[in-house]
Amino acid sequence: MPDYGHDLQFGSFITPWNQQPDAVVELARLSERAGLDLVAFQDHPYQPRYLDTWTLLSWVAARTERVHVTGDVLNLPLRPPAVLARSVASLDLLSGGRVALGLGAGTFWEAIEAMGGRRLAPGQAVDALSEAIDVIRGIWDVSERRALRFEGRYYRVVGAKRGPAPAHDVPIWIGAYKARMLRLIGAKADGWLPSLGYATTHDLARGNQIIDEAAAEAGRDPRAIRRLVNLLDGPARGAQVAARQSGSDWAELLLPLAVEHGVSTFIIPADNPEKIRRFGADVAPALREAVATARAGGAAGRRAASRTHRVIGREGLD
Repeated sequence: MPDYGHDLQFGSFITPWNQQPDAVVELARLSERAGLDLVAFQDHPYQPRYLDTWTLLSWVAARTERVHVTGDVLNLPLRPPAVLARSVASLDLLSGGRVALGLGAGTFWEAIEAMGGRRLAPGQAVDALSEAIDVIRGIWDVSERRALRFEGRYYRVVGAKRGPAPAHDVPIWIGAYKARMLRLIGAKADGWLPSLGYATTHDLARGNQIIDEAAAEAGRDPRAIRRLVNLLDGPARGAQVAARQSGSDWAELLLPLAVEHGVSTFIIPADNPEKIRRFGADVAPALREAVATARAGGAAGRRAASRTHRVIGREGLD
């Protein structure tokens, strides 16, 4: 089951530099005009060169009309889950259902500690993320009339009132690479969001298998879990490389990610306006057409796609 059948989505990953905040917002607005589906920002609350990501997401949502917004991924150790749940629901209501919740278990622990966060070992961070998902969904669940009570090792909620409910079912996407985190995605999350450059296509295949097995063990359909990817390597790496490639070239290179590895959301680093325009105008239509053709061809179409396969990741797409 490498192709999970999801509709394709395309997004931009914009660096939240604070030196030119208007330029950052304009790149997000350009992403919408270019027809992209998603605007994403990294979240490093300890980094003074960056705008605060949650504030930026709120501002971008107010300055756009259609495009969805997400942290890629939000730093959970510095964002308490019960408060984050209400922030997400509020922005989802204000934006008309245009928020996705990308979460990370935490990294750069010295910087997190410097900001007042708690340092966790890798296994502890996974357990804390699992608890946080339960708290967040508990706050959103207004069908339950009783106050939320949650007694975890890392998070404790003692009678919090529930709500508000988001405007739509906000997906929770997890940035992850190791097996324990991948199993958590299969059990509880709505999407897997790795970055090529840190992972290869071999890692994607292994990760999908772990997620699918964990989903089945939890009684979930693996197809309910969206597979996303940050294209931090390859043709998305720079405008110079992108300029050498047509939309059909990109489609040929990215097609195996969709039909062999189940990726349905493609996000490029996008501090370059021309790259955003070309990704929306050339790459997205070409890849949608290629995937539709492969799906219509069934197994034969997928085999044809696999013949163009390259190992994408640290080796690059170019």
